[in-house]
Parts: sequence; structure tokens; C-alpha cells
Amino acid sequence: MRRAARVDDNQAEIVSALRRVGATVQVLSGVGQGCPDLLVGIFHRNFLFEVKDGNKSPSRQALTAEEAIWHNEWKGKVVIVTSAEEAVAQLK
Repeated sequence: MRRAARVDDNQAEIVSALRRVGATVQVLSGVGQGCPDLLVGIFHRNFLFEVKDGNKSPSRQALTAEEAIWHNEWKGKVVIVTSAEEAVAQLK
């Protein structure tokens, strides 16, 4: 049985900021198995974002074992974001 997904404290702020600039956002954090937290679409492009809380220590921002495997096996791009500003900047 899978545990409930942990959601970083800053995820809601990041989602709101992305939507304010016109992006569509699908929250994937409940998928589990290392899947990134957000699927973001804007300007006919898609982005996968792994959300980490930039206010936590670097060790608490590290990818979990499942996330590391998923990121290593994914043949597309996945970006780790730690703030709303960083997430919005990735869209440019």
C-alpha cells in the first residue's frame, strides 16, 4: 500500500504563480513512484517540475530514491524548482 504523497509547503504558491502568468498546471504529486510534482503547459510547450522547498536545508531538498530513479530514466527534461520566481523563470 502506497503512503500519502508529501507535498512541499511552497507547491500551492508555485502553482498560483504559474497560473497567474497564463500557464495551465496539472498537479501530479499524488501519482507517486517518483513522478514529478507538476505538469505545466504554456506557449504550446510542456514542462515537468519537481518542487522542493528552498527554505529547507539542502539535505531536506534532495530527491528521494524513487524521484532519482524516475529522473534518471526519463528521456525528457525535468526541472527542480524551489520557488515561485524560479518556476516562472523556467517558462521563458
